[in-house]
Amino acid sequence: MTDDETDPVAASMSGTTDLYDIADWDARSRLDGVAVGLYGVLHASRRWLLIAVAVLLFVGQLAATILLALRQPELGALAALSAVPALGIVGFLWYGDPTMREPLEPLAITFVLSILFASIAALVNTLLQPVFQFVPVVGMALFFFVVVGPIEETVKWLAVRVGSFDTIDAVVDGVVYGAVAGLGFATIENALYISQGYSQAIAAQSGQPIVSAIQTATSRAFVGPGHVLYSSFAGYYLGLAKFNPEDAGPIVVKGLLIAALIHATYNTVVTYAPLSTLAFLGFVIVFDGIVGYLLYRKIARYRTHYQDATGTGQ
Repeated sequence: MTDDETDPVAASMSGTTDLYDIADWDARSRLDGVAVGLYGVLHASRRWLLIAVAVLLFVGQLAATILLALRQPELGALAALSAVPALGIVGFLWYGDPTMREPLEPLAITFVLSILFASIAALVNTLLQPVFQFVPVVGMALFFFVVVGPIEETVKWLAVRVGSFDTIDAVVDGVVYGAVAGLGFATIENALYISQGYSQAIAAQSGQPIVSAIQTATSRAFVGPGHVLYSSFAGYYLGLAKFNPEDAGPIVVKGLLIAALIHATYNTVVTYAPLSTLAFLGFVIVFDGIVGYLLYRKIARYRTHYQDATGTGQ
């Protein structure tokens, strides 16, 4: 500890006077012992407390969707199919890892945690959206940039941080885990939208509900890859932060900012621009193509340096 980090009383009198509970501290009383023990329990179980909260929110928010999927298995099948394009990108990133392909167990844990933590984002989005709806014209854009982008990318980042951070052995590994977190988020989001479309069609008695579900699943198949790409950026910077602990905080924030800004930009365009179905599909392909290319360049730069460092490129 430097002089700047030492209390002036402690700096002057430490070693000559008992400064317990004045400018120094150690566990002496029973209350001190309780505080130490309680902190130890909370510190050791913090990830489990977070997971428990996420599970409760998940069950509370999606119980109706889960029951509907159980009664109508075809909806679950549609949700799974709608996630195939996103899964393809994850597979490409996993297979193309320039260092070593990540083991399946931490990938599966990250996937499940991302599904659970999505409930946290859903709660925050639901609570705050009405506030931004009072803002004319730019209200939804503000909502996307201030709430949706940051919170959704943060919960996906949390899935990696809680589930697989210790497994990251190279900076680029974070891309793969971030992609898997995006896949989990996209999968549960697709399932929710498909179930809602099905239920709304039944309530409106308009056509065949399964047709509405298929249409929703088709559109969601184009949306899912975005989640994978956005969180891959955040994952890359989480990997970079692990190996640069002195600057870990700003590095993590940079990754989340990049992911959130890309995410919010996409949401804003598709919300405000009067896109036909064909134009929407074209925009998604172009937008994700550009984002994917930027991600590919970042991975390629790492691969080049990795090959130079290990001699594997020769």
